[in-house]
Amino acid sequence: MGDKSRKSKQRNENQKNVAKATVAREAKSKQDRQGQVVPKAKTAKGKK
Repeated sequence: MGDKSRKSKQRNENQKNVAKATVAREAKSKQDRQGQVVPKAKTAKGKK
């Protein structure tokens, strides 16, 4: 395993950043979906 070229290091950094952003986006999306379900349940209970 020799030294990596500058371009190779940059490519790896970009891939890591994209992966982190994807995970963060999916987590936020999941939180948003969960947040939307709860108010609907509360309004349904209030109308009964």
